[in-house]
Amino acid sequence: MAKSLNIDGKEFQRGESDLLNLYVSRLPSGNRINIQTYVFTSANPGPTVLIMGGVHGDEINGIQIVRKTLEERVFDRLISGSIIAIPLLNVFGFINFSRDVPDGKDVNRSFPGSSSGSLASRTASVLTKKILPHVDIAIDLHTGGASRYNYPQIRYSKKDVKAKKLARSFGAPYIIEKPWITKSFRKTANQMDISVLVYEGGESVRLDGFSIDIGVAGIKRTLKALGMIDTAPVANHDCQIFKTTGWVRASEAGLFTWTKESGSFVRKGEQLGVIDSPQADRTKRILARRNGYIIGHNNASVVYNGDALFNIAYE
Repeated sequence: MAKSLNIDGKEFQRGESDLLNLYVSRLPSGNRINIQTYVFTSANPGPTVLIMGGVHGDEINGIQIVRKTLEERVFDRLISGSIIAIPLLNVFGFINFSRDVPDGKDVNRSFPGSSSGSLASRTASVLTKKILPHVDIAIDLHTGGASRYNYPQIRYSKKDVKAKKLARSFGAPYIIEKPWITKSFRKTANQMDISVLVYEGGESVRLDGFSIDIGVAGIKRTLKALGMIDTAPVANHDCQIFKTTGWVRASEAGLFTWTKESGSFVRKGEQLGVIDSPQADRTKRILARRNGYIIGHNNASVVYNGDALFNIAYE
């Protein structure tokens, strides 16, 4: 951080903190949509870290993780650098229990955005123009979507050496190398020379205490590794790194029951679940195609041919 930090016309001197409301747009009712943004600065220079939840409005574990760090006053004790904390980016999606915004657009596929575009594009634009120019490192908090549960994992991009190192510091059970996606927050941030960690834990529209606790602890460990706070919990689990993942998909439609869940190690040929016909005239066993760890599974009771059932990371 320089001697001061100017966000949306608000000047922060070293050691100052405040809550900002960044205007995005208005609803048809006339109500304003604002992104509530907490800014914390220390008296000493250091990196500026963005910690953000709710890019997808129905992924509430990330929102809860940021909320808990605020509640625990983690950022009040900064010994260097600055924190920009956004508990909820996609306000409209959150209100409507939706991943997206009114026109069906995904905020995380709308970057860098436009101030004259759709609501998704305007939301992305506010973040890109008003926040990202000040950021060195970002932690973007997500869950699985559409009834899919993700075992706690941290993702980074192959060419981002700093993010890879910080992923180890975060200390999630699984560390996974993933490529950038066009028009995503992570891709735009990379183009602005910002290192990004993407945390995935739990599933949409459902709070998961296990994933939340690991997310909060991981943020603390990352900030300690950056020299921004002086204490953090030690990870009491192994952290495994993977570069290859793949989905096992439904080979037919029916009633789905998993017999192996996320976090499990499975061997080639081992049964993962079954798909039964409603008429009780057939059962299809779902088998692992090779050895690996289940990093995500589908909790849907009814599936269609081709639906993603188990996401497996390979050794």
